[in-house]
Amino acid sequence: MSAVKSDAPRELWTPDPEQASQSQLAAFRSWLRDSHGVEVGDSYDDLWRWSVDEPARFWGAVAEYFDVRFHQRAGQALGDDSMPGAQWFPGATLNYAEHSLAGPAGADDLAVIFVREDGLEERLTYGELRQAVAAARAGLRRLGVRRGDRVVALAPNCPQSLVAFLATASLGAVWSSCSPDFGARAVADRFVQIEPTVLITVDGYHYGGRRFDIRSTVDGLRAQLPTLRATVLVPYLEADAQLAGAVPWSELVADTSEELAFEPVPFDHPLWVLYSSGTTGLPKGIVHGHGGIVLEHLKVLALHSDMRQGERFFWFTTTGWMMWNYLISGLMVGATIVLYDGSPAHPDLGTLWRLAERLGISYFGTSAPYVQSCLKEGLRPGDQLDLSGLRAIGSTGAPLSPEGFDWIMDAVGGHIQICSVSGGTDLCTAFVGAAPEVPVWQGEISCRMLGAAVAAYDELGNELVDEVGELVIVKPMPSMPVFFWNDPSGERLRDAYYDTYPGIWRHGDWIRVTSRGSCVIYGRSDSTLNRGGVRMGTSEFYRVVEGFDDVLDSLVIDTSGASSPDGELLCFLVLAPGASLPEVEPALRAALRAELSPRHVPDRFFAVSDVPRTLNGKKCEVPVKKILAGVAPDRAVSAEALRNPDALGVFVQLAASRA
Repeated sequence: MSAVKSDAPRELWTPDPEQASQSQLAAFRSWLRDSHGVEVGDSYDDLWRWSVDEPARFWGAVAEYFDVRFHQRAGQALGDDSMPGAQWFPGATLNYAEHSLAGPAGADDLAVIFVREDGLEERLTYGELRQAVAAARAGLRRLGVRRGDRVVALAPNCPQSLVAFLATASLGAVWSSCSPDFGARAVADRFVQIEPTVLITVDGYHYGGRRFDIRSTVDGLRAQLPTLRATVLVPYLEADAQLAGAVPWSELVADTSEELAFEPVPFDHPLWVLYSSGTTGLPKGIVHGHGGIVLEHLKVLALHSDMRQGERFFWFTTTGWMMWNYLISGLMVGATIVLYDGSPAHPDLGTLWRLAERLGISYFGTSAPYVQSCLKEGLRPGDQLDLSGLRAIGSTGAPLSPEGFDWIMDAVGGHIQICSVSGGTDLCTAFVGAAPEVPVWQGEISCRMLGAAVAAYDELGNELVDEVGELVIVKPMPSMPVFFWNDPSGERLRDAYYDTYPGIWRHGDWIRVTSRGSCVIYGRSDSTLNRGGVRMGTSEFYRVVEGFDDVLDSLVIDTSGASSPDGELLCFLVLAPGASLPEVEPALRAALRAELSPRHVPDRFFAVSDVPRTLNGKKCEVPVKKILAGVAPDRAVSAEALRNPDALGVFVQLAASRA
């Protein structure tokens, strides 16, 4: 791809030197010097380069610095360093749950604040959480759960989900969860693969001011899970809710006499199974290990997020998104995690900002689309609310636009560090993000994370600086997948990440790494706009189009390909009430011509009622491109993997008319 002008954009946030010197990152650097004689200079870039040049020393230092609770220690931090197949801390044993429940926080420190959109609220201290996990652990043992068994949950972001997960992990069993708003087939496509022994479910959930009973979905699911030994019902809508043949949650946690214990497991023992989006075929079961997640999440939460004991950590998420797994790891650093269940727009878009004020949230995590929605709505939460205690806002799920950066600084608070991050389910972390001593530049992700050897590559595998290329990771990381479920040969895992550059992880995004070390993500590389030889990520296009007040959402598809090199560029718009395509289109064409290039002005615009999105909210660019190329809809995308499958109808009709 072509070079991008490298002049630094406007600096929106500058680290306070005194605060930066007191950060956990600064303490880690000083410890490296004093304890290990590692001289890495005073700049973040110096520390990052050492961390990726010396991965074994770096990750060994992380384990030592955070006093990782090994039951059996490894002789070395990194054995085989090949990708895939790197062997981290061979011979070591530990348990993730022990780090969450036996960490720095005291028994009386607040561990969890739970808020449901209808006003239900619950708080748990660390002592109460430990007691609840011990009781749930005893209950799972009575149900026959042992090391290696799978426990699955169709449950919301609530304390029972957290308790069940930690109890599962403490036994060395394997966890997997879906949000209760997932469709029946979407849940089955995920859980059937891993053959669970216990299903934990709720009777229903709240969303957008409505109640949804899911017990019929649960009955259908259980019929497809012949390995189930038991179902546990959490009464979430009704206190007296029942489900035929299910064990009540109260019975599961009835025995409070057993002490909390932790099964020591190998470093790479499966902790949980996450899933790819499943837009084509069955979702891939991505397995992460206990040790890799412990190390990675301690690093990213303590060193990069500067999360401290007693701080209140919030991320808007469901149990079907990896950000839930990321959020609950806040317990490992002694934070108070805030679990919210409900719609972020009920009764209005200000509900989460009011939550931040009321609970004194320190670190507020959300998605770029939510920020964009607040911007479009004209919200100014910083004017109406006291958000002085809010020090950082995390954003992920899509590239945060420069206008989104500006809105946060202007409408929420100029004192706030914007932590735009990118990573993925694949590693269950962010590999580019923020750090306490690195500035925030408008429209850019501040840095590559420690231990993450991220680079931009051209087609030939040459590294690029200040040019857009394929996002690659050139050195192993501990939280890379241990394996894919039902992939004994490793072929599916190799095909997913290593088919383009042998031995190098190709993530599937376009990235530009600047000479300052900051990064810009341009969208998926497999949905690139390639017009007249000029490639462009879709995020650049959306930034222009969705900057118009009359455009609520959009989808751009480049139909060119191997069989149709001169295809069309098509733009689909969800228009605001009262807006019409004939009125909006001329201004859009002029803006795209001026801000991108004449090549990137669509051949045609279409008004649609909705943009198809995955269950995790990502736009379905590649599946729609396949449908428009004539691929049958059921081969292009699994409807059960979509939040709004009916939105595909207009594209199917268009494909038929083009045939």
